[in-house]
Amino acid sequence: MALAPIPQPLDPTRYRTAAAHYEQGRVPYSPALIRRVAEVTGLGPQHRVLDLGCGPGPLTRRFAPLAREVVAMDPTPEMLDAAKALAGNIPNIRFVAGSSYDLGPALGRFQLVVMGRSFHWMDRVDTLKRLDGLVEPAGAIALFHDTAPAIPANAWRKTWQEICARYEPNEGAHQGPDWIRHEAVLLASPFSRLERFGVVERRPLDVETIVQRTLSMGSTSPSYLGEQKTAAISAEIRSALGHVREEVVETAALVAWR
Repeated sequence: MALAPIPQPLDPTRYRTAAAHYEQGRVPYSPALIRRVAEVTGLGPQHRVLDLGCGPGPLTRRFAPLAREVVAMDPTPEMLDAAKALAGNIPNIRFVAGSSYDLGPALGRFQLVVMGRSFHWMDRVDTLKRLDGLVEPAGAIALFHDTAPAIPANAWRKTWQEICARYEPNEGAHQGPDWIRHEAVLLASPFSRLERFGVVERRPLDVETIVQRTLSMGSTSPSYLGEQKTAAISAEIRSALGHVREEVVETAALVAWR
């Protein structure tokens, strides 16, 4: 397999303003999924977890009760600040400013490395090589994400996506036509034994959560859109989607072992 293309470098300001909207807007990972991943990876109270690209820490907080320590790592200061505030006084979380290029022996060893919607921003081949030196022999990497099945309850998403597409900056796509899926990159790495786990749920939803979700995205964050476009896209979403009351989501994890 050809080496995975290196994505465009992460603009450190891309998520600067998105941090304030992330916690309310993004789809929460199912508690049942967290428990399942902990179970299949053998995670116990004696182990350490690395949350790489932690954002405001949704995975950090959920894995903290299941491990001895969680190291939460992110290159965006505003995201780390949000993660610290949301974590409160949880004693076994350590916050580290840095990206995948800062992975090294000084971080110690981990039974589990989790990434929530962040792996696509990294030089994935380089990241997996670095993690090979940090993950315990029986440890694992888990890539978390969410999807929305194409069913009637999610019909509103078409309108939402059309609105977002009109406002997104006309820049090169982060994942171009030569993009290689995570599965292929993992299969060519030391972490080539893959399993996928998912939980499908019906959840209540309101239009303000959709607005917050939009502003939490890198391509439609306030720092990318500017003040006028941020106000305009928010107003358009409220007008078009004020009737939305629910969504059906699947939160899932692709787990990779050696």
